[in-house]
Amino acid sequence: MSEIAIGNGVSESVVLTALTYLKNGKIGDAIACFAEEFTFKDHGIGLEFKDKDRLGEFFHKTPRLYPASFLQPDTMFVSGDHVITEWTLQAMLTEPFYGGLTRKVQVSLQGVSIVRTDNGKITDWADYYDGLVSRRTALASYFTDWVEL
Repeated sequence: MSEIAIGNGVSESVVLTALTYLKNGKIGDAIACFAEEFTFKDHGIGLEFKDKDRLGEFFHKTPRLYPASFLQPDTMFVSGDHVITEWTLQAMLTEPFYGGLTRKVQVSLQGVSIVRTDNGKITDWADYYDGLVSRRTALASYFTDWVEL
């Protein structure tokens, strides 16, 4: 991962910590990186969370629906309380196919996360990527009733 940093690194540290916890399945620890009042927006599939319980459910559901996925941070830019991370998501999905068959599809997707922190906690997190390419419609449909606009 390449980095460009301007500032003291606290913002970068909290974002990397949250990503590491998510990678290792420590959802509760990742949620603890967020401030009491925060916004998490996944623009790729049109979801928004302002509640830690809902965000936790989203984080728990993602690896269940996409167990062979891996998010690799590629580049990180830090400026004060803002962190911009370019990342690549790799996943292998099993999809229904013609005649009741299934097929495995490899997905490789690039995206960007823009994060704002305050006092060492995440206050705003926004993910941007191509939702159709990501094939995360199952995840989006699970949370359709939970969308907060």
